[in-house]
Amino acid sequence: MSTPYDKYEPVIGLEVHAQMMTKTKAFCGCPADFHAPPNTNVCPVCLGHPGVLPVLNSELVDCALKMGLATNCSIRENTIFARKNYFYPDLSKGYQITQFETPLCFEGHVNIRLRDKSVKKIGITRIHMEEDAGKSIHDFSENDTLVDFNRCGVPLIEIVSEPDINSSDEAYRYLYKIRQILVYLGINDGNLEEGSMRCDANISVRRKGDEELGTRTEIKNLNSFKNVVDAIEAEMKRQTELIESGGKVSYHTMTYNAKDKTTSHTRSKEEAHDYRYFPEPDLVRLHVAAGKIAQVKTSLPEPPDARTLRMTGQYALTEAEAEEITAEKPHADFYEAITSKLGSKDPKTYRIASNIFRVDIKRILNEQKIGIGRFLLSPAVIARLADAVSAGEVSASASREIFAQLLSAGSSEAEQISMFDDLVQKYRQVSGESEIEEIVKSVLSQNSNEVERYKSGEKKLAAFFVGKIMQASKGKANPRIVNELLIKNLEVNN
Repeated sequence: MSTPYDKYEPVIGLEVHAQMMTKTKAFCGCPADFHAPPNTNVCPVCLGHPGVLPVLNSELVDCALKMGLATNCSIRENTIFARKNYFYPDLSKGYQITQFETPLCFEGHVNIRLRDKSVKKIGITRIHMEEDAGKSIHDFSENDTLVDFNRCGVPLIEIVSEPDINSSDEAYRYLYKIRQILVYLGINDGNLEEGSMRCDANISVRRKGDEELGTRTEIKNLNSFKNVVDAIEAEMKRQTELIESGGKVSYHTMTYNAKDKTTSHTRSKEEAHDYRYFPEPDLVRLHVAAGKIAQVKTSLPEPPDARTLRMTGQYALTEAEAEEITAEKPHADFYEAITSKLGSKDPKTYRIASNIFRVDIKRILNEQKIGIGRFLLSPAVIARLADAVSAGEVSASASREIFAQLLSAGSSEAEQISMFDDLVQKYRQVSGESEIEEIVKSVLSQNSNEVERYKSGEKKLAAFFVGKIMQASKGKANPRIVNELLIKNLEVNN
C-alpha cells in the first residue's frame, strides 16, 4: 500500500574518512599506531607546540594517489595544504592540516551493483589528504572527559561522493565498494568499529521528478554499515514527516542515536563553525610529477571488479560465486593459492575448490570468528582435497569428513598432507562396477517390498535405495555408478 512518503526520494552524498596504514603520522615521525598506551605516540609537532615545523609524509601522498587512481580520479599536479581552524578539546593545535581548494584527486567515480543487478555510477567529487584529531573518552566518568592525543596527526584521506545516491541500500553498496577498494589497495584495514574508517552522510529529500535539491542535513561519525543504513532511514523519515506536516527542513549537523534509531540536531547553520581556511604557511606546495603518477599506477593491484570478471572466465565460476570470493582480498588470494596448486585444471575441479572454500572454509571462519590468515589448513592440502573429489577418489560427503578431521592435524603443511594421504586411503571411493553391483543386489533383496512398490510406480523410493547402498558401502560407493546400477537392476524385470 502506498504512503504519502512514496512521493519523495532521498538525495545522499557520503564523506568517508579513512586512516592510512603508514608507519608514521602525516607530518611528524611519531608512530601512526594509536593503540599504544594513551598519549605515548606524541611529539611537539603533532601536539602543535609553538615554533615546530611539519614535514609531509610521502607515504600519505602515495596512499592518496593509489585511491585516486583506483577510483578513476583526475590527479592535480600542483596542490597546497590549508589550515582548518576550530577549537575542540582533542585538537591540541587548534587547527587541522588538510586540503581545501586544491584536493589532490578530483572528478572520479566507482560503479556499484544494485539489488536488481544493474550497475550505477557514483561520482566522486574529491579525495584529499589531512590529519586526524585526538580522541575524547567519556566512559570513565559522568563528569570528566579524558583525552588521548595518540590519534592526533594520524594520516587520513577524505573521499567525498557526489549526491548520486538515492537510497540507504545504494549508500550501503557504495560504502562497501569504497571499503573494498581501500582494503584491496592495502592502505586501510576497513575497520569501521575501531574508527579507522568513518562516514558522514549528507541527506536531503525531494518530490520524485523534481530537479531541485532539498535542504540537506549532515549526520556525523557513523561507524558501521548498519548505522549508516539506519541513520539514513531515520533522517529520511524525519524530513518527509516534517515536510508533510507543513514544516521546512533547515540545515543542521545531526547525530544518530543507535539505541532508539533516531536523529537529532547538534547545531544549526547559524551555529556552524567558520573554519577560516587559509594556506598552511609551514608546508611548501606539493608537486606530483607525471612520472610519479605512472609509477604509482603500475603498483596498483588488480581491482576487485576486474578480478571477479577474470575469475568467472578462468575458473568457470558463476558471477555470484566469484563476487563472494573476491569480496575480501585475503579470501581471493587464498582461493587463488589453492587453484595454483591444483593438479587438475578441469573447470569441474575449480568449482569443487570454490565450493570447499565458500562452504567449508568460510563456515570455520565464521564459527571461530577468525580471519583467513589464522585458518590452519594450507592451500596445498585443500587443493589435494579438491583434486581427490574431482578424480572420483573420494565422494563429496567423504570429503567433508576428511576436511573435518584435517582440522585436528598439526599446523605444518607436511603434517596435514601426511594425514590427508591416510584419510584418502580410509575413505577411498569404490568405483568398481562388480563390487558395487553386489551391494546393489544385496540391498534390493533385503528390501523386496520396497522393490515391488517402486515397480508399481513409487519412483521416489530410488532415493531410499541409494541411501541404503551408500550406508552398506560405508559411503565409499561412487554415487554415479550406484545410480546407474540401481536403475539397471530395478528395471531389469519391470
